Amino acid sequence: MEDLEKLRYPIGKFVPPDDYSLEYLTGRIDEIASFAERLTKEVADLTPQQLETPYRPGGWTIRQVIHHCADSHMNCLVRVKWALTEENPTIKFYYEDRWSTLEDNKTMPIEPTLAFLDGLHYRLAYLMRSLNSEQLNRSFIHPEHGKTFRLKEIIGLYAWHGNHHLAHITELKKRKHWS
Repeated sequence: MEDLEKLRYPIGKFVPPDDYSLEYLTGRIDEIASFAERLTKEVADLTPQQLETPYRPGGWTIRQVIHHCADSHMNCLVRVKWALTEENPTIKFYYEDRWSTLEDNKTMPIEPTLAFLDGLHYRLAYLMRSLNSEQLNRSFIHPEHGKTFRLKEIIGLYAWHGNHHLAHITELKKRKHWS
């Protein structure tokens, strides 16, 4: 059996860079901007049965992964806006595992969520590209982790997050010989 950790983290865990250079941030924002298109391309030809396949034993189905990305990245946009308009706010934590079991995440068609992600990622990238150095250092407190995150860190983290979940799908497709 395959290593469960490799199935959970097919691209590895997020590793923050030593330097949040302009080149690094631009590259990550480009990944955020292209995420919806890359995701849509990977799932376009999947059957309903394939969408119900977990990416790992005990993991979410591909359908749930797609809806989770919308949930998570929607929260990202709100968190970025809070950090830009409030002084180091404590953000609202949400139970992503519980959200994944709601009816929309379990059974809703993926097409509306893919369309939502397209607009959401355009908006996220647009806002992130507009940030100056002072704004990139604005922050929020995440109560689950008990730490402060700067917006430049969030750019790297959410680029990784999209790539992480996209890899869940692409690696499953390879293992199942679906491509």
